[in-house]
Amino acid sequence: MTLIGRSIRGLVAALLVATLWGCGYNDIQLKDETTKSSWSEVLNQYQRRADLIPNLVNTVKGYAQQEKDVLIAVTEARSRVGQIKVDPTNAQSLKQFEDAQRDMGSALSRLLVVAENYPQLKSDAAFRDLQAQLEGTENRITVARKRYIDSVQDYNVLVRRFPVNLTAMVFGYDAKPQFAVENEREISKPPAVNFDKPGEPKK
Repeated sequence: MTLIGRSIRGLVAALLVATLWGCGYNDIQLKDETTKSSWSEVLNQYQRRADLIPNLVNTVKGYAQQEKDVLIAVTEARSRVGQIKVDPTNAQSLKQFEDAQRDMGSALSRLLVVAENYPQLKSDAAFRDLQAQLEGTENRITVARKRYIDSVQDYNVLVRRFPVNLTAMVFGYDAKPQFAVENEREISKPPAVNFDKPGEPKK
């Protein structure tokens, strides 16, 4: 290759880099990686909740074995969640995941309400430790979901903005589906898992 040919090739490469830089290619990469990292944290926290359930079920069973339907419902809900292979870039897959997590949360709430009828269970040290862990996990889920929602929003705004949208279209970066939040105010509040009666001091 001649000196002129190499110079032209170098110039074309420099122009290409400058074009990609100016059209937001690097910004797309950064935002995309941020959404992936945020999603991983969402999965981690939901898994943390799922991991607490077997011990929680066994502890409740020790005091309230007759609550068979509630115990089975929680176990089955956890099993359904574990069977879902979620793809956060697919709106239908994300909805199935969210529905399964919501169902598990509802079943878990019903299980926790059972404790109100069993004073000995409420005072059990293992149960109270699981209660505290669950409350902390629900808080972490709320925070992780919020971060993911924000990161997806930032990414979607970027890939729809001109001229970055042209770069996104060329390289196949589409807008990402978002959690379908029916009631943002409610979902931002973790479910209460405190079994102390009003006016009763915490143990």
